[in-house]
Parts: sequence; structure tokens; C-alpha cells
Amino acid sequence: MIAQYLEIKAANPASLLFYRMGDFYELFFADAETASRALGIALTKRGKHLGQDIPMCGVPIHAAGDYLNKLIRLGHRIAVCEQTEDPAEARKRGAKAVVRREVVRLVTAGTLTEDTLLSATRNNYLAALAEIRSEPSLGLAWVDISTGTFAVTSIDRQLLSSEMARLEPSEIIIADTPGPLGAMAAELAKTGAALTPLPPSHFDSAAGEVRLKQHFAVHALEAFGAFSRPELAAAGALLDYVRLTQAGRLPRLEAPRRRSPASHMLIDQASRTNLEITRSLSGGRQGSLIDALDLTVTSAGARLLAERLAAPLTDASEIDGRLDAVTLLCEDQALRRDCRAALARAPDIRRPLARLSLGRGGPRDLSAVGASIGRAGEIAARLGRSQGLAPLPQEIERARLALAHDLSALALLIERALGDELPVMARDGGFVRGGFDTAIDESRRLRDDSRRVIAGLESRYAELAAIKSLRIKHNNVLGYFIEVNQANGQKLLGAPLSETFVHRQTMANVMRFTTVELSDLDQRIVRAGEQVLALELQVFSRLVEAVTREGEALEAMASALATLDVAQGLAERAAAARWCRPKVDSSLTFRIVGGRHPVVEAALRRDGGQSFVPNDCDLSATPDSAGRHVWLVTGPNMAGKSTFLRQNALIAILAQAGSYVPAEAAHIGIADRLFSRVGAADDLARGRSTFMVEMVETAAILNQAGERSLVILDEIGRGTATFDGLSIAWAAVEHLHDVNRCRALFATHFHELTALSSRLPRLANVTVKVKEWQGEVVFLHEVGPGAADRSYGIQVAKLAGLPRSVTARAAEILAVLEKSERGRAATVLVDDLPLFAAVASEGQPAEAAGPSPIEARLAGIRADELTPRQALELIYELKALLDQDLG
Repeated sequence: MIAQYLEIKAANPASLLFYRMGDFYELFFADAETASRALGIALTKRGKHLGQDIPMCGVPIHAAGDYLNKLIRLGHRIAVCEQTEDPAEARKRGAKAVVRREVVRLVTAGTLTEDTLLSATRNNYLAALAEIRSEPSLGLAWVDISTGTFAVTSIDRQLLSSEMARLEPSEIIIADTPGPLGAMAAELAKTGAALTPLPPSHFDSAAGEVRLKQHFAVHALEAFGAFSRPELAAAGALLDYVRLTQAGRLPRLEAPRRRSPASHMLIDQASRTNLEITRSLSGGRQGSLIDALDLTVTSAGARLLAERLAAPLTDASEIDGRLDAVTLLCEDQALRRDCRAALARAPDIRRPLARLSLGRGGPRDLSAVGASIGRAGEIAARLGRSQGLAPLPQEIERARLALAHDLSALALLIERALGDELPVMARDGGFVRGGFDTAIDESRRLRDDSRRVIAGLESRYAELAAIKSLRIKHNNVLGYFIEVNQANGQKLLGAPLSETFVHRQTMANVMRFTTVELSDLDQRIVRAGEQVLALELQVFSRLVEAVTREGEALEAMASALATLDVAQGLAERAAAARWCRPKVDSSLTFRIVGGRHPVVEAALRRDGGQSFVPNDCDLSATPDSAGRHVWLVTGPNMAGKSTFLRQNALIAILAQAGSYVPAEAAHIGIADRLFSRVGAADDLARGRSTFMVEMVETAAILNQAGERSLVILDEIGRGTATFDGLSIAWAAVEHLHDVNRCRALFATHFHELTALSSRLPRLANVTVKVKEWQGEVVFLHEVGPGAADRSYGIQVAKLAGLPRSVTARAAEILAVLEKSERGRAATVLVDDLPLFAAVASEGQPAEAAGPSPIEARLAGIRADELTPRQALELIYELKALLDQDLG
């Protein structure tokens, strides 16, 4: 066995080998040591090799998914080695023959298909990058083998990080070769994806074209698009790698779709992180845009919604098509309710179909397909009734036609064949419904009748031997056997009982026997059980074949269900939260009336607190507008500047993704790129300080933003010395206005920048309003024309809980600084506010001498002599003095 293990391991040196032994996957040698540390399981030993103990650990097959998931997350690859031969067949070659085993799949981060290893709400992409030295662009292909999605594109190196941020692949394959792309490997590894280098021969474009033609059984690829050489190389390498990891099998894949980066809004990684589109800054889904938006009821719908948010469209007509679908379901409440109810009972189709095509599915996957066919028919009929009243939007009509494909015969076959209680795997048996197959029913009766005979035989043997405790038991080694204790065992060994009972095994406390009759019955039961399972597996194979024959129609049905789910979910959100349909066109307009932040508003609604304060925004760079396409936003800390910036960016994303938006009205001219620089963070692993990260992200914006871009910048220059930061912010505003000429929101605490509006004609000053009352600041969260002259930082510091002595001292320093020239600040501090000056009490001038009235009154109190009534009166007196002091 160890010789067999070493041979298989030699063929898979880069993977942990899960070696099947009975009901366990075992690991040996270095693999066992690695797995025991990673999984926290016991490391044992078994036998010796070259005079050394063989380390060993194992995991039970029924729980293997959890262990695989943990190993994959830690960056390991696993080769799953299964028994591919029946032990009985192996014994025919000799008593010590080893059961044949083969690696049936390589489990990697990008090739998972099991629901237990995948997120139901997001795709799991495997990506491939290829370069051809004579070609200027890179070839990028990606596939999700759990759903069959397959796409390719050509992309400039400068845009690669944006595309990777959109796709978030779990694994990237790349040629193991020096050169520009090889130099990018380290950068790609920082995306969090597993990086898998392959020999350059896998990335040959001519071989890639051949692989694509063979897999899709076509003589030419023109029907799928005009692919460049780098695209063919990437797509071919992807197919080759999937075939390798699936041990020669390929799942059902869609025909490769060629996509252009220009077809969707480009959003880089930093902007996605800042805007919290699909995950919050903490890394979770809660608090993100998709968490506030997602009211889908199917996993396929949730995945499609995430895909649309990650890649908002840049084609106005296509956006309008999506909005038309949402509008129908928003206005027709009864249709939305019926579709939502039917979709909620429709299981996923794509992932079960992928598992079945790979020979990895089970009865539950077949049942899911059958159930979804039934729900598809219900929805198609309901849409047909609506169609009779008014024409359906194009996107809804396409979905209706896909759902109306008649697969009722397949659904009926699955329903008739499968029972109510289904095992996960077909090999567990017991999934064929009684009455479906007469041969299975007969074999089951024989098996079950034999078991009843066993029970009767036990009673007869107990009476014959006069041993009431005699029992007939079963295990996988001995089959059925008779078990008695040691005292009764001696009785069965003596005449005349020994002529009937044949001794088989002596244990510590019991003895085991058999009889000729019991041995014969054991063989009949085994054969009947094996026959039942063999017949059930034949039924399973026929059902899988029937499903895969309809693969194309089922894929179209799955896409239609996901499309409808997204539309109804967006309509449900729009109706519940009073969102409006945006007008989206190719102009440079950006006008929002009563805009709201979708995530903050949802949080306020959930917590039952105050309502969100809406605000307008007009960055339109059109002749009929004021032409102020750069807004300089000033205002205090905590007033809501960052929220205002983010909400406008999120509204643009929602509109171009085909969703209603949280506003009273919105007119969005297509933005081809979105840049966001909000918040502060460092990158110490790459030797970058907070300010360096800020400057790198700002540089990317100023170098790449164009006229159609939407830019939001917050607090540029705050991470360095005051005059340095002011200078950088000043120059950045001028660059956005004069060079980039893009629509931009620029929030700052450098109030000096507001003077730029006098000489930059397309720049407008707006501020977030506040009100002062009794020395405190009240945030109104309203954005209006004008400029702030204060940041109210000390008041915010008080709210944060800084000690009173600190805030009082800060108020003194601020008062002196505001009266002095900025250039003399340091001198003023030394001369007028010495380091060890006494800190005045809050609300009292620093130069005031003598005790306050409250201090004087407290000094005259003799606490031990106060009666309870006098103490109460004293409290009222002190409160009156305090109110007088504050007033």
C-alpha cells in the first residue's frame, strides 16, 4: 500500500494527497505532518519506511468537506485519491493484492464545486493571464466551473488591477516565465488569490484555439467572437488547467463571451474598498452596499446582483432595458409578489448541473433541477398572463421565453424516480421511489425479507441452545454471526450443539459462531443489497443523462430565473425605500435631487432612529447648467461630508447597474470610470505610510481621470505638514478643474481653498451646515452653497470624550492662533502660551484669579454635619450656581 501511495504522490508532488482507505482519507509522511498542523488533528504513525516511523493522520470521508475548506483557505492544493476498484475484484488477483486507486480530482481554490466549500451569493472565478510579446494587450480569461460562466477579454496592463478587483478571482494561473507578466506575479499575489504558475507551453495561442474548437465542437470560433492571440492563449490555458484538475473531465461551460473593459464602469481596488460596494471595511458583507440592496430570494439571483454591482454598465440603452424590467415589477405589485413567492421555492440549477456533468452530483442535485423546472413553468405562465395585458419589457420577455421551454417531461421523470428522503451521494442508495422500477422493488423485498428471516433465526437458535442472551449481529468483516458470552460459548463448543454451531472467533468477553444456514442467508442478503444499489445507480445514471441532454435549455432557464430575481429584488427595495428611477444617458449631466446614502439610511431605518437628511448635488458640465462640475465641500468634522461624497458615488453605481436610486430624482450621464479616495490607511507590509498611500491613490486619480470620470476626494493633504498639505490640495483642485475636467467632489478642511472659486469658473463652494447653541455644535447634515470658516474640531473632541483639561487647553491655543498670523504660530505658543501654563477650568478665562462661586460654596461645607434635607437643598443651590455660570 505504501508503495502505491508513494507512486501516486510522486505524480502529484505539489499537492496534499488524500488517500482513500475505507471510510477515511489518510495522509502520510510530510503531508501528514503539514495537515495535522493545519487542521489541528492528531498525528500518529503506522509501520516503517527505510527504518523510520511513517507519520500518518486522517479525516473521515463524511466530514472531508470541512477539512478541505480549511486547507484551501490556507493556500494548499489537495489531490483526492479514490478507490477505483471493488475490493472483491482486487482479491481475485491474490489475498494481498492492493485495491487500485487513482487521483480523481485536484482541489484548488478556483476549481471548487461543492456547496459546502462555496459562497452561495458570489461567484468563484478561476482566471488565466497570458501575454504575447508582439501584442500590446494582455489576454484575460475567467471561468466559474460551479456555474459554467466563461468569458475572455483583452486588457491594458494599467487596467489589470481594476479588472482583478472586479472579478475577485480565487485563483490565477500564469505562465512561469520571466518577462513583464512574470514580474507582475508578486503584485497579483497581493490580490488574495492563489497564484498558480504553469509551464509556458500551456499558454500557446494555436493550441488554445484547438482546445476551444474541440471542447465546443465547432470548426471556427467566429460565432463566439473575434479573439486575439493573447485571448486564445488565456482561454486555452484555462481549459487545459480545468481538465487537469478534474482528471480529464470538463464541466458544462457556456460558450466563451468576449467582453470589453469599455462596456462597464472601471473601478479600481482602492475605490471599491473605500465605497464598500460588496464588503465593508471590516471585510464582511454587513454594512456594504450589496447588503443594503439585496432582496433577492435565490442564490443565483444574489450572485448576478453582485456581478452587476461590480461592473456597472456604460451603455445607456442596455441600462434602460434593465430599468424597464424593474419598473414593471415595481408598478405591478401582484406580479412582483407572485414571482417572488415562486422564486423563493426554486433551488439553484447551475451548480447542481455542473456537479452532475462532472460525475460529482447526487440525488439532491437531480431533485433541485426538477423542482426548479416546476417553478420556471409557474413563473412563465404568470408572465404570460401579464403579457396579455401589456407588452413585457424586453429583458422580462426574454426571460419568459427561456422559462417557457417545455421540460415538464424531465421534471415528471425526476419526481417519479426520486423518493422524499434523499441521501447526499448516490452510492448511499435508498433514493429511488418505490414503484418506479419493478426490479428494484423485487430486490428490496428479497433484502428486507431476509432480514426478517434473520430475526426469526435468532429466536430459533436461542431456543435450540437454551441461551436467552444469544444474538445475531453483523459487521463488514464477518458478515452475520452469532455472539454469546464466554460461558455460553463453551456450551456451544460441546456436543451435540457443535454439530450446528461452527466457531469463528474468540474475543475477550464473547465468542462468535456461525451456521451453514446463517452463512447461506448472509450471502443472499449481501447479493440482494448489492443488486439494489447497482440497480439504483443505473437509474441515477439514466436521470443524469436525461438532465445533461437538456443542459443548454436548463442553463437558459437558470439565467432567466436569476435575471427575474434581480429585477424583483430591486423593485422590492425601490418600493419599500421610496427610490426613484434615474434617467441615464450619454451626456455629462450629474444632477441628483434629494439624494440619500442607501447604507446609512438602511441602518437608521433598522435602528428606528432619526431619518436621513437628503441633499441635492449638481455636477453637470453641460451648457444648460451652471457648469460647476467641481464642488469644493467644506464643513465641520462629523457633519457628514464623507457621507455626502460616498452617497453620490453609490447613486452613480446603482444607476448604471440598472437599479432605482435613493433620491427624489436623478439624471446621470454615463461615467466610464469612478475614482474614490476617502479615509486613511497605511500599507506597512509594502513600506508605505498613511500619507504615502494617500498620495499613491491620488496620483492614480490625477493621472487617469478623464472628462467622463466621476471623482470623489476627501481630505487630500491632511497626512503631512499643514503648508505641504494645503499646497498639494490646492494644486490637486486646479488639476481636476483644468486638466482632468471631470465631475468631482472635493472635501477639505483647508478653508483657504474656497478662494479658488473666484478664479476657477467651473468650481463651486458648498458647505455642510451646522448651528451653534450654548457653546455646543448641532450638525444639520444639510449641504448648501457657501464655505465653512471653522472645523469645530474641539467640539467633536468633546463628543469623543477627551478629558476636559485637554479640550480646554486646546481652546486656549486655538484662540491665540486665530488672533495671530499663521507664520508666527510657533513663536506665539512659546511667548503667550508657555508649555507649563495652568489650564483653566472649562468656561473660565485663563487669566481669572480666585475661586469660582461654586468652589467657594463647596469650601464652606461641613459634610458630616449636614442633615439629609440640608444635603438635598445644597444640591439645588449648587445646580443653580452652575446654571448661572454656564448661562
